[in-house]
Amino acid sequence: MFAKAANLDRLMDTSWGNSRGKNKEQLALLRLINWVLKLGLIFWGTELFDLTRPPVELSYVLILEAVYVTCCYRFRFQCLNRPSILLMTLVLDTLFWATWLFYTGGATNAFVSLLLLPVAIGAVTLPRWAPWILTMLSTGMYSLMMFTMPENRIRHHGMDMSSHYLGMWFNFVISALVLTITVGYIAKRIRQKNAQLSYLREAQLRQERLLALGTVSAQMAHQMATPLSTLRLLVDELAEEGVANDIEPEMQQALSRCETTLAELRLATESIRQQKSYSLSVDKLVRDTQEQVQLLMPETQFNVEVESEASASRVKADTSLLPAILALIENGARASLEHTLTSKVSVFVSVIEPNSVSITIRDYGRGMESSQLTELGNNVANNPKGMGIGVLLSHASFERLGGQLSLSLHHEGGMIASVILPVTHDE
Repeated sequence: MFAKAANLDRLMDTSWGNSRGKNKEQLALLRLINWVLKLGLIFWGTELFDLTRPPVELSYVLILEAVYVTCCYRFRFQCLNRPSILLMTLVLDTLFWATWLFYTGGATNAFVSLLLLPVAIGAVTLPRWAPWILTMLSTGMYSLMMFTMPENRIRHHGMDMSSHYLGMWFNFVISALVLTITVGYIAKRIRQKNAQLSYLREAQLRQERLLALGTVSAQMAHQMATPLSTLRLLVDELAEEGVANDIEPEMQQALSRCETTLAELRLATESIRQQKSYSLSVDKLVRDTQEQVQLLMPETQFNVEVESEASASRVKADTSLLPAILALIENGARASLEHTLTSKVSVFVSVIEPNSVSITIRDYGRGMESSQLTELGNNVANNPKGMGIGVLLSHASFERLGGQLSLSLHHEGGMIASVILPVTHDE
């Protein structure tokens, strides 16, 4: 749940950026069409649509707008990458339309509804607060044209048209509000759906990679069983004959660790296949983690701080939870050792809202580039120091339990792996 929410936010931003990227050419072309339409209406539609013949000042505005349209096309990629810049260009579009309308009849112009065009574009492409700025601006421009409407345009062929123009203004306001509220809501829902589809596709690809890794691991584990049994027999024979007494304890320890790991792998595989999970106290999880770190990484300086409230909490767990945490600790210890020549990892456990436990694992290494953080844990990395398979598997384990893994850089150096697990009330 937590992982899905975080990934959806990220994918919504990505999807939003991609949709803006696809519309760069269309929006630049639309501005050119608008400019040509204004020229066409001035030269060929003035009499047909009863427009006011524009003064010479409008030609200067159209020349300025031509420069603006050219710049928007030239810098179209930069204009749509940031909502603030896109909003500014739509504000300019509104002002250019309002200026053209003012000089060609104002509120009596039959094309006054084209002021809604920037509002519609903003409702689709911008955050929900931004179209309100365009709505207020366009409504203000229309209202200004209503107050400055010449008397000869109000009385048309002896008829008082003020009620008709007031109705047009009221219709414009309603249309602007409908566009801002309804279209903006629909656009947000579409972005959410696209983000959900992207999340599902990304999760499916990740599961396919994990399935391939799991298949290979199972095959190799099966192949390792026979050589380990043979080595165990050889070591036992050497022990009985009293040969190589100096290295026998180390060989026994290494073989025991391999056999234990292989047995745990089989147990974890069976547990995951049957989708077995259980409730585990955070205090027990921390103690098990400390024991495993002392057993498997005795040279590591392992500092743990647990809030009292977190210690009494319980989380959903399975056989993959502890190995997933240990993989992050091992990565952190290795990074600290490479940078400071000291294997050191700090862990802080706390309760955060809503009803979740945070496990923060900090190393003292060099860190990595920000661009690599987005890939690490989601895909197999291309790095000479490793492919990030351990982090990828840990990410999948936390996600399967309803948790979340996020990676960030510490301001004093090193990296932070933040694991968030939902609190369960089952005993």
